[in-house]
Amino acid sequence: MFTFVYQFVCMEVQALKDLFKNYKEPSLFGRYISLDQIAPLIKKHRSNFIIETIGTSVMGESIHTITVGSGPKKIFMWSQMHGNESTTTKAIFDLCNVFADDLDETGQSILKNCTIVIIPMLNPDGAKAYTRSNANQVDLNRDAQDRSQPESRALRSYFDSFKPDFCFNLHGQRTIFGAGNSSNVATVSFLAPAQDEACTITETRKKAMEIIVKMNENLQSQIPNQVGVYDDAFNLNCVGDAFQSFNVPTVLFEAGHYHNDYNREVVREYIFQSLLVAICHIASYSITGKEFKSYSKIPQNQKCFYDIIIRNAKVKSEYCDIAIQYQEKLLNRTIKFVPIVDKISNFTDFFGHKEVNANGGVVLTANEKELFEGYENDFVLLNNELFSLKL
Repeated sequence: MFTFVYQFVCMEVQALKDLFKNYKEPSLFGRYISLDQIAPLIKKHRSNFIIETIGTSVMGESIHTITVGSGPKKIFMWSQMHGNESTTTKAIFDLCNVFADDLDETGQSILKNCTIVIIPMLNPDGAKAYTRSNANQVDLNRDAQDRSQPESRALRSYFDSFKPDFCFNLHGQRTIFGAGNSSNVATVSFLAPAQDEACTITETRKKAMEIIVKMNENLQSQIPNQVGVYDDAFNLNCVGDAFQSFNVPTVLFEAGHYHNDYNREVVREYIFQSLLVAICHIASYSITGKEFKSYSKIPQNQKCFYDIIIRNAKVKSEYCDIAIQYQEKLLNRTIKFVPIVDKISNFTDFFGHKEVNANGGVVLTANEKELFEGYENDFVLLNNELFSLKL
C-alpha cells in the first residue's frame, strides 16, 4: 500500500516525484505508442477499473474508456486524438497504476469524490501509422462540428452521455515552441480555450484557468519559465473550444520539449504530475474560478526554436545561420529523428536546442556539394570535416 496524502500532494513536489518513480508504467517508452502496446495494460486494468468499448476507428480498431472512481465530480479526458502525440498516453497509464494500488483512506477519498473517465487512445489508426490525422487523413481536432469520422462521433457521444464537469484534452507539441519570445523552451503548455469569438473570460473559462494556475505553480518550482499557454483564438471546429462553449471547463494539455528529451520521458513525468495536481484540486475544492488571475502571467507560446542552429557559417560565399529540424519517421516500430536543413538565413530572433558556432567556416553537404534547404543527412561538412547532426 502506498500512502497517498492527497491534501498535500499538490504542494509537495517530492511526493509527486515519488509517486511517479513508484508507478511509472515500465512497458511504455519513447514516442511510438500504439494500440498493440496498450492493449495488455487495458486488459490488466480490467480487474481494477471499468473498461468499455465506446466505438471503433476507421480501420475497425476499438476505442476504449477506463473509468476510475465513483464520485459526483466528473472528469473526462482523452489522449492521442493525434496519433503521433503519445506522451500523455504514457502519463495516463502511470496515473492508472497509482489509482490501481491499495490506496489508504485519503487516497480512496479522491475516488469517492471523482469519477474519472479516460480515453487512452482516441485515434488508434493514427497511432499505428504515427500520423497526426486518422486513416481518412482527417484531423480529428478540426472535426468537432461535422463529426465526419467515427472517432469524432465516439468522443462526442460519450461526452453527451457522461455530462462531465471538467474536460482534459491531452496533446503533444513540437520542439519549435518557446515559452514566450525567449530562450526558454515550452516544456509543458496549457490553454483554457475560448468559448466565443470575442474570447470572453467567462465563468467557465475562469474555472479552467484556475486549474491551470495550480498546475503551473507546481511546475514553476521544477522547470521555472518553461511553461507556456497557447493563443486562444476561437475555432468551434476544435474539440476544446466546442466543449468549452457548452459551459464545461476544458483544459488543453500540451507535452512539449525538455533538454535532450526527444523520447519525452522527462516531460512524461511533468504531465503525470500535472494531471494528478489537477485531479487533486478538483477533488479537494469547489472550483469557482476565483483564482484565475495568475493565468494571464503565463507567457504565450512562440515559434522561436529549431532543433539545431549552426551559427556564423559560410554557405555559397555568404555568412549566415543554418537551421536544422528533425523530421520524425516511423521505421520498424521506432521513431527515427532525421535531420533536415529547414532554412538558411539569419536567425537572430531564434534559438537552437543545440547551437554550434562555425566561426565563419564553410559548411557543405556530406558529399562536398553546396548546402541547400531541404538537405537530408545525418552529417554535413564543416571545414572539410564531418559534423554529426544525429541525436
